[in-house]
Amino acid sequence: MTQFRRYIPVIAFAGAVVILQIALSLTGSTYYMTQITMSADYALVVIGLCLLMGYAGQVSLGHAGFFAIGGYTVAFLTTWNLSAYSDMPIVKLGGSLGLIVHRQDIYGTGILSISPWPAFFAAMLLTGIIALLIGLPLIRLKGHYLAMATLGFGLIIYRIVLGARIFGQADGLSNVPPFGLFAGLEINGRAPFRIMNYYIAWFMVLGAMVLAINLVGSRIGRALRSIHENEEAAHSLGVNTYRYKLLIFVLSALFAAIGGVLMTHYNGSIGPSEVTVMKSVRYLVIVAVGGMANLWGSLFMGILLNFLSLRGVFGSYDDAVFAIILIAIMLFAPNGILRIPRLAAMMSKLSKGPANG
Repeated sequence: MTQFRRYIPVIAFAGAVVILQIALSLTGSTYYMTQITMSADYALVVIGLCLLMGYAGQVSLGHAGFFAIGGYTVAFLTTWNLSAYSDMPIVKLGGSLGLIVHRQDIYGTGILSISPWPAFFAAMLLTGIIALLIGLPLIRLKGHYLAMATLGFGLIIYRIVLGARIFGQADGLSNVPPFGLFAGLEINGRAPFRIMNYYIAWFMVLGAMVLAINLVGSRIGRALRSIHENEEAAHSLGVNTYRYKLLIFVLSALFAAIGGVLMTHYNGSIGPSEVTVMKSVRYLVIVAVGGMANLWGSLFMGILLNFLSLRGVFGSYDDAVFAIILIAIMLFAPNGILRIPRLAAMMSKLSKGPANG
């Protein structure tokens, strides 16, 4: 019974997702699903970062880089024209196995390109390797030293995608094909596929939440909380702090990469705007607002703030708004807006203000 209770919020959230879709369909507002679906893709980054910051106590300003590695890898592989290599045995073998497929480019020309499934696995493998390689030395750092180091990593990825011709430079990569899953399901941003992709995105988010909840409730989760509270004390009690921090760093990077893959196939493109420093800062702001160790709070704030941003509510002051939110949270609610201990008392005083005046 205790094990089941931890999944009650997941079931309730799934019900809310269904109710929202029905409401949008009945009111003729399905166009909102585009931004909601994109917010769900971004939420995967937030969930991973919440695990890293809230439970492992590691601050990262480079998760936009992992998002880009996932997105750019699938974009490059699925748009790379292999027609010139069609006579090579490895290309023929890939074609016979369904790993390389025929399709048309944006101009209607037939090309040979890598199928989205092997491109997805390649993106996950590359992200995992890069996260492991940079995590091995960086995870030993603490506090602002780790934040600056991951910021440097994010800047390196940004300059690579902005300067490399194979990544489209400032234009990014476009004409990314839909991601065919199974049983007719595919990740596709066209209007007829809105409802399908809405549920695919939220299925991935709920799957990530279930994984995160199980992780937090496991022996690993208890070790992570001990590391966050006092790393030296945890190490003295036999907790392998380095291994656990590295594990969560790589896992959070994979979450971000999956979000990048989904977003790239959904939009059919990816550009350097997804790799900027402000993107990484935005993810950090969302986790801070929701609560460093509050998975549901981070998820809700991620959905809300990203949706408002994608709808253009903040206009050209988008980055400034997120910066102001971060400053306000650090000053008045360092544990997250959903964990303000005196929120009820403050609201009560505010409500009595006019009467006392």
